Amino acid sequence: QVRLVESGGGLVEPGGSLRLSCIVSGSASAAFHMAWFRQSPGEERGFVAATSYSGESASYDGSVKGRFTIFRDNTKNTVYLQMDWLKPEDTAVYYCAADEFLGAIATTPGPYDHWGQGTQVTVSS
Repeated sequence: QVRLVESGGGLVEPGGSLRLSCIVSGSASAAFHMAWFRQSPGEERGFVAATSYSGESASYDGSVKGRFTIFRDNTKNTVYLQMDWLKPEDTAVYYCAADEFLGAIATTPGPYDHWGQGTQVTVSS
């Protein structure tokens, strides 16, 4: 059974940084494209960033491009989201997701097969 566990969320001031981690168990992380999504109260879950199974390709939502970096260490079965220059509008629950289909990287939630429980990120002064 594949399990994803996120960590690293918290409270940070605007302009600050956080690094989220997602540990994959039950299967090698290299078997999946991996992504981060986020969801605020009353809103749909939205795409943040994704990386291919090898880590050679990445995709970002325009709202985070240049501020966030997704990367992975398949030797540790872990995917990371480095978030810099955080803004109040980045406040949300962040979810890690895994896609078993190794075609094009998906940027919508539907294709993803496995999800973590989420970690809260709050950007406020």
